[in-house]
Amino acid sequence: MPIAIQLAHAGRKASCAVPWQGGKQLPQQSGGWQTVAPSAIPFTDSDPAPQALDKAGIARIRDAFVQAARRADRIGIDAIELHAAHGYLLHEFLSPLTNQRSDDYGGCLESRMRLPLEIFAAIRAVWPQHKPLGIRVSASDWVDGGWDIEQTVALAKELKKLDCDFIHVSSGGLSPTQQIAAGPGFQVPFARRIKQETGLTTIAVGLITEPKQAEAIIAEGSADLVALARGILYNPRWPWHAAAELGTQVSVPPQYWRSTAAPLFKPES
Repeated sequence: MPIAIQLAHAGRKASCAVPWQGGKQLPQQSGGWQTVAPSAIPFTDSDPAPQALDKAGIARIRDAFVQAARRADRIGIDAIELHAAHGYLLHEFLSPLTNQRSDDYGGCLESRMRLPLEIFAAIRAVWPQHKPLGIRVSASDWVDGGWDIEQTVALAKELKKLDCDFIHVSSGGLSPTQQIAAGPGFQVPFARRIKQETGLTTIAVGLITEPKQAEAIIAEGSADLVALARGILYNPRWPWHAAAELGTQVSVPPQYWRSTAAPLFKPES
């Protein structure tokens, strides 16, 4: 089975407790550390301000991503997804809400896209061409004046020029003031527009919970793939149940063949 990983830098959202322990930023005496960001703007008013990265800090982070990609290849990882969503560092550089720099990495859209594109290109240069390299993005900050779908399409077009293999389309996560109109498949229109305007292989995500719902997204051409997270945490056998509902088969070890009377399983290929 292919193994894929995400490469990410959490930026100002780092140094936090795990979500089930509150998710708040940790003080240094409790194991926390100084976070970094494009600009010294904290995630919430109660958080310590991140340190605005200088050019040397940006170069160190870019080099660290490259080294991580080299290590991933060395240990046999099959695919990489660069995380530029959910308020993490690369998303922070993209959004005008968090990037208020006045140098080459801030200001206009071209400058705000500069670091994510530089890092993607640097990883592409060391990552084997036959192994997929893609990116995860937030298509909207869900905040007036923030990152939006129009800017995301512009980014996707630039990524296509860098031989991006896929784009995984989520949204939000940058600001606690976001106003998300969540509902079944609420992020699919973002994926659809990016796919239609760029032709990139596109992954849709976001309250996709039912097999027929997932199948319809692919059948109607809104995305090339769908991804589930919470749904599979809740039901780790979701793909098996989806295969049964949709009348197809899945390859599993023979120990599982007698778990259902339906003709669901076939030998592993």
